[in-house]
Amino acid sequence: MAPDACTNFWFGREKTWLSRVSKADSRASGKLGLVALVALVVGSMIGGGVFSLPQNMAKGASPGAVVIGWLITGIGMLALAFVYQSLSTRKPALDAGPYAYARAGFGDFVGFNSAWGYWLSAWLGNVSYVVLIFGALSYFYPAFGAEGNTVQAIIGASVVLWITHALILMGIRQAAIINVVTTIAKLLPILLFILLVALAFNPPKISLDFWGMQTPDLGSIMDQVKSTMLVTLWVFIGIEGASVVSGRAARREDIGRATIIGFVIALGVYLCVSLLSFGVMNQAELAGLPSSASMANVLEQVVGPWGSVLVRIGLVISVAGAFLSWTLFAAEIPYRAAKEGMLPEVFATENANGSPAGSLWITNIFVQIFLIVTFFANSTYLALF
Repeated sequence: MAPDACTNFWFGREKTWLSRVSKADSRASGKLGLVALVALVVGSMIGGGVFSLPQNMAKGASPGAVVIGWLITGIGMLALAFVYQSLSTRKPALDAGPYAYARAGFGDFVGFNSAWGYWLSAWLGNVSYVVLIFGALSYFYPAFGAEGNTVQAIIGASVVLWITHALILMGIRQAAIINVVTTIAKLLPILLFILLVALAFNPPKISLDFWGMQTPDLGSIMDQVKSTMLVTLWVFIGIEGASVVSGRAARREDIGRATIIGFVIALGVYLCVSLLSFGVMNQAELAGLPSSASMANVLEQVVGPWGSVLVRIGLVISVAGAFLSWTLFAAEIPYRAAKEGMLPEVFATENANGSPAGSLWITNIFVQIFLIVTFFANSTYLALF
């Protein structure tokens, strides 16, 4: 064998071996691959909101205005997704997305406020997630109460909180794997809803008063579009999920890919759920449904009571998965900020599994305190939220 050929042969084998070792090291060190990152994006965006979309959208808009609202929001959110994709590759040294970019672009003061504000909103939102889980379960066990703030519900929510806490302490990668499972589990009932409602879709029903001109209470097309966008913008919160945990990604390019893929999946789900419902019930009928889990009422109209049960089970799984995702985010942002001196050092404490233990403990202690607040003074919590 010629010297050059021999060198290429052995160095080629060495590169292949190093590549395999590198991948193994990524797995061993708890790095997240593309599937896990996509699941975090989808899991954080698709929580409880999608199950209320039929009523929420129809409450103030006709089918035509809903289409316009999704079109405007979709273009804007796609632009934001591209921004996160571009920044993840152009600024590979910056981790923890929104906080890191704010600090790099505008200085420590803005960076601190970004981290502090994101953390506050994330854990306060998490309180509502666990309350919503047990509010949904009250359909099966009334003692939890429709508002999810009875003694039984608060005890149950506390158990869910600390089980989630323990899972994350076991390692970010292990928690991300569980999040992949819950994301798949939440998508299955939603996809079944879309399939069954599509089969029952009645075109004349959606075309009836398509622009809401026969319903004066809806107002002008512009007013209707504004009404939808209060909902459409809300349901995309979490699009930054892959960017938040960018420091734990196995490959930088996967951060941007996960953001785009997650956005496309979420937008497709939202469009189908909100628009197909108009082909089963008209605008007035949808607007008159209970705001919580109105998807259940739509599917019940198509297949009977078991459809409502299926959707409500899907709601519980969906919110539980979103709660896991947002617990990760709520711990990750202050952890990264503390490592850079923006927050007290206690937030930067890690355990032996590489989990942000200090940040996680502080976050979940606050969530537990506010769960108790919801029992004694739910209006106080809502005002803070």
